[in-house]
Amino acid sequence: HDSLKGQIPEHNELPPICSDVRQKQRLSIDTLPPEVKAPFPSDPIIPLRTKTTKEFQEDMERALQSGDWREVRGFYLTTFDSFIEINAAFKREANGLFNTIEDSGVNTKFVNAVYDALLNTPQDIQKSVLKGIINSLLREWKGPRTKDDLRAYFILVQNPQYSSTSTYVIYAHLLRQIAALSEADHHFLVHWFKKLSARRFRQLVERLLQFISTRLFPAEPDELPPLSKCAWWIPSATKVLSLFNAANSVSSAPIMSFTDFYNITLEHIDFMEDYRTWQNYGNSNRFSFCQFPFILSTVVKKAIIQKDSEQQMISQARQSLVSKVSRRQRVDMNLLFLNIKVRRAQLLSDSLDELTRKRCDLKKKLRVTFVGEAGLDMGGLTKEWFLLLVRQIFHTDYGMFTYMKDSRCHWFSSWKCDNYSEFQLVGTLMGLAVYNSIALDIHFPLYCYRKLLTPPTVPCDQNALVGMANATLDDLQQIMPELAHGLGELLSYEGNVEEDFYLTFQVFQEEMGMVKSYNLKPGGDKIPVTKQNRKEYVQLYVDFLLNKSIYKQFAAFYHGFHSVCASDALMLLRPEEVEMLVCGSPELDMSALQKAAQYEGYSKTDATVRCFWDVVLAFPLELQKKLLHFATGSDRVPVGGMADLNFKIAKIDVPTDWLPISHTCFNQICLPPYRTRKELKQKLTIAISNAEGFGLE
Repeated sequence: HDSLKGQIPEHNELPPICSDVRQKQRLSIDTLPPEVKAPFPSDPIIPLRTKTTKEFQEDMERALQSGDWREVRGFYLTTFDSFIEINAAFKREANGLFNTIEDSGVNTKFVNAVYDALLNTPQDIQKSVLKGIINSLLREWKGPRTKDDLRAYFILVQNPQYSSTSTYVIYAHLLRQIAALSEADHHFLVHWFKKLSARRFRQLVERLLQFISTRLFPAEPDELPPLSKCAWWIPSATKVLSLFNAANSVSSAPIMSFTDFYNITLEHIDFMEDYRTWQNYGNSNRFSFCQFPFILSTVVKKAIIQKDSEQQMISQARQSLVSKVSRRQRVDMNLLFLNIKVRRAQLLSDSLDELTRKRCDLKKKLRVTFVGEAGLDMGGLTKEWFLLLVRQIFHTDYGMFTYMKDSRCHWFSSWKCDNYSEFQLVGTLMGLAVYNSIALDIHFPLYCYRKLLTPPTVPCDQNALVGMANATLDDLQQIMPELAHGLGELLSYEGNVEEDFYLTFQVFQEEMGMVKSYNLKPGGDKIPVTKQNRKEYVQLYVDFLLNKSIYKQFAAFYHGFHSVCASDALMLLRPEEVEMLVCGSPELDMSALQKAAQYEGYSKTDATVRCFWDVVLAFPLELQKKLLHFATGSDRVPVGGMADLNFKIAKIDVPTDWLPISHTCFNQICLPPYRTRKELKQKLTIAISNAEGFGLE
């Protein structure tokens, strides 16, 4: 080992660990003649160490009181000196195999006690632990891995000392070795991580995120070795973080929210370059954050989708411009926009016609005009158009969507018709909203967004199925809870299923007042449901309800959405994130709006402004939503939060018996200089409760 240490340059840089180095060693051992193989020992025998958690804690108490640290120092020096000693101290039975994903064989309570005490020991003990870790990492970084090695990595990654940047070099080497393990080994670690307590799991995730942020943007220039020497730090840490993300996903209930894996620092890097690297190299050895989309926040993902579509849009506009110029035709600036002209009275049919006619312009910037009304669309009319359309389309009289009272969401009507273009319109609208940064008040269940991502980009084959996501009873529960409950009871029924339920593989559905029957499989009306086949029946029924019975409606909707949002970046999104892009956040944080507000003609200390915020913060949620709708044209908060709204309060010099007015395109409210809180509350409530179709905004 000394010869190896001699070659190590400064910062304990290890030569790169790549799989072929290990492969060569492994092959060379395997190809030796049998008589030479003998000297290679099998797994080393682990020495017997018998210290218990209780004894260790008593040693610590004594040392803290007496100042004599010899016993504790000896324990830390020995334990962290090698992978074998780590196993000797923390494995529940020294030579037990523990080869299962269910049980790491580690005495968790003891590991926690030893680590919790470590930061309360004198500096020299803490340094000796780090020194031991360096030695054991140098010693262990080649050759195939045993389960004991995995255990050592599992224990070492929990060390609390890596919170300090002075230990980052050692932390980085540990992360690199864990990242380089085989997929089978990673599988074990994922299941072991899953069993950590929620508090410790979260600490490890936050420590990794902090490490990545600090490596990207160090507080002091000399805090860390130069980036050129440590290009592998971030890829290694991100790979290890992905193991924690996997553990969180396979855990029966997530240990932490998926949004807690976002690294907000990445909003400040050149993520478009990262995205292009990923587009060009995919999941190859060339690292990009896009390979690990769980780390990118919705803010980054939305920006990527918008910029990606924007670039497609610019190249489209450029093409139509070039063709005009080359034919010496006069260039009309309208070429650069998707111009939608609609009559309020025929809103739906006009919108459908316009979007169908202008299919090629969908990726251009949207501009809406209402026929017969003055008003230049600076954004406000667009928002109003979305709002009114959504309201009309989802109205129960219209029949495209059914409102599910129990789950308070909309679902696709299964009635058959010749033309599904209206469903395509809804999909297109949703795509346009994401693309033009407008939050829609749409209530689809999460399963709908899963279907939208199945697959995330439109298949080249025209006949390929779309939207056929794998449907479970849990998905049905989100949409039709009563029916899901009934099917759940069928599955757990102890009695005679066939006689008591008297069901066949045929189901009935009401369409436009008529009841129609459907076979779940060929000859289904002749096949009784029994205890043996009830699982298949439930699976087929759920798939029928959520996929097959609405296939054409959903396929049209899918193609509408993807005709606007045609970006590889959709592969990076979870269904929950698509929902956030479409609907924004329903959480209204009015004090955040107050913090971000700008003023014109007023200052934030003026009496009128103070009254305004007093009134607004005391409003019930319904009125707060109305205020947001009055000022911005939408009652949802876009991804990026209140600060992204650029909300402004301007002074308007008119008599105080006037109502406030708004410019929704600029997210602006104009307030007359009201003198009392009562007057302001009364006038504001009237204004926000009657705000639709002002035309000139």
